[in-house]
Amino acid sequence: MTNQIPQKTRPIVANLNDLAKLANYSLIDTLNCDPDATENGVDYDPRQVFTGHYVPVKPTPIQDPEYVIHSKTFFCELGFADSLAQSADFVRMFSGDSSLLPEPMRKLGWATGYALSIYGTEYIRQCPFQTGNGYGDGRAISVLEAVINGQRWEMQLKGGGRTPYCRGADGRAVLRSSIREFLAQEHMYALGVPTTRSLSLYVSKTEKVQRPWYSQGSYSENPDLLISEAVAISTRVAPSFIRVGQLELFARRSRNNEHKNALQELEKIVLHLIDREYAEVIDSQLNTADKVLLLAREFQLRLTSLIANWIRVGFCQGNFNGDNCAAGGFTLDYGPFGFCDLFNPDYQPWTGGGRHFSFLNQGHAAQKNFGMFCLALRPLLESHPDSLIALDEIQNGFAKVMQTQMETMWATKLGLNTLNTASEKTLCNELHSELQTLMLQTPVDYTIFYRELSSIPSDINPLKKSFYMHSTQDTQQMDKDWTAWLEKWKTLINSCADTNATPPISNEEISKQMKLVNPKYILREWIVAPAYNQAAAGDYRLIRELQDVMTQPYAEQSKDVQDKYYRLKPAEFFEVGGLSHLSCSS
Repeated sequence: MTNQIPQKTRPIVANLNDLAKLANYSLIDTLNCDPDATENGVDYDPRQVFTGHYVPVKPTPIQDPEYVIHSKTFFCELGFADSLAQSADFVRMFSGDSSLLPEPMRKLGWATGYALSIYGTEYIRQCPFQTGNGYGDGRAISVLEAVINGQRWEMQLKGGGRTPYCRGADGRAVLRSSIREFLAQEHMYALGVPTTRSLSLYVSKTEKVQRPWYSQGSYSENPDLLISEAVAISTRVAPSFIRVGQLELFARRSRNNEHKNALQELEKIVLHLIDREYAEVIDSQLNTADKVLLLAREFQLRLTSLIANWIRVGFCQGNFNGDNCAAGGFTLDYGPFGFCDLFNPDYQPWTGGGRHFSFLNQGHAAQKNFGMFCLALRPLLESHPDSLIALDEIQNGFAKVMQTQMETMWATKLGLNTLNTASEKTLCNELHSELQTLMLQTPVDYTIFYRELSSIPSDINPLKKSFYMHSTQDTQQMDKDWTAWLEKWKTLINSCADTNATPPISNEEISKQMKLVNPKYILREWIVAPAYNQAAAGDYRLIRELQDVMTQPYAEQSKDVQDKYYRLKPAEFFEVGGLSHLSCSS
């Protein structure tokens, strides 16, 4: 999803009129509108949506918007002038005011419905109507599709106001959670992890809402007070925002014959997904059954690769429901996410997530989502028995594909990506298993450990920079165990380098390759919190500093940056609400 384009080929979008010329609304022009929708888009009360792919909604602008930050990297890729982010008409549009948009832009945005599945089980009675027809984009409103340099992008306001799916909430996001999502998307893109992109972030100077949050230094699992927070709108961008949960919704309606166009609406959304996300790998001339099978295979590859990348960089999504799983195979919905400090297979930043959405269980959670994805495709193949069998085979092969992706990822993190023989791969797997045991015996910072290992140290002293030491530990035995592991690892690296390359790959080259996959800087929650706390007082300097640092996560930055951001989590932050765990994202 990098869509990198040489600067000389990029048109400069200097104002909103330039952007308007690129508008192209494929979703609302080709899919079905909810027939019960209002004409003016003022459709803010919770209601059931029984049919249609989208509901036209007029965003609710925030009051007195103020510029906070924009993605300089993404603006450059899109050919947007930096000055655009603070121009009056751009600020107006992307803070929710669509009343003065130039043609052919449209004054109404759109929200979409989806089903809720949690770890492979669909739930319908949690919606206000206990039917499942009330789930959907409760505060996310898409406002533009544009084709820019040959790539289609959809732009969506997070916190853009209420929709029929708001379930009684206020439709707003607050500055704190908006900053977290903005920085996380910037960071994940720089890490090389497929993700939605950040465009801009504006905050209201006068409008506030009440949100539950943690008191200073609270060890409570759940928020222990209500605070007044400024509302904000961030714009996130992706080729599409189609979720597994959307396919589930239309499949359920088709299976239950909920209306006469149910199967047709399922087919239309699946084919639209293929056009938006998979056109480069699925021939448009194929019949629907063949397209569906290719879609399943490609999504399996993308999803397993995504999970391996999450774990490579220490990311835990926290709440990986089907509606938080992008059907395009990228990271979507930065709610109760987190990055590991201390390595823990069961790391879970969200207090409501449980082990099923924990760090090293994300592959299993993805498999559950993929199962729901395949279930949603089945109605389209009912008249093709051979295709149904083929779809089952694809679904049943998920675990093996996931295992292969994970083994490859771990080998790459260990600098052993040149393994060729089965015996070498077995040795690598054994070495990694031993390493994880050691990382649990000696509490280890996940990011710092792998980064220090990337320098191929001569002894374990550099690795100790990543150790969270306990006074009760037997340091002599610990040193002995780590030294033995390090020597075994270096022997395997040298063995592979000697036998698999001509001339042999040097340790310097291996180190360089490892540093391209093992980041030095990650977006630790205790680092982000001061940034959004300062921003609440109108000081955005730390956010912008974090943007600069976290968009260069593999670089050796200045000593000041290293001292500030490349360090162990302070002991006083462990178990603190909002720093070590979250119960909501607001």
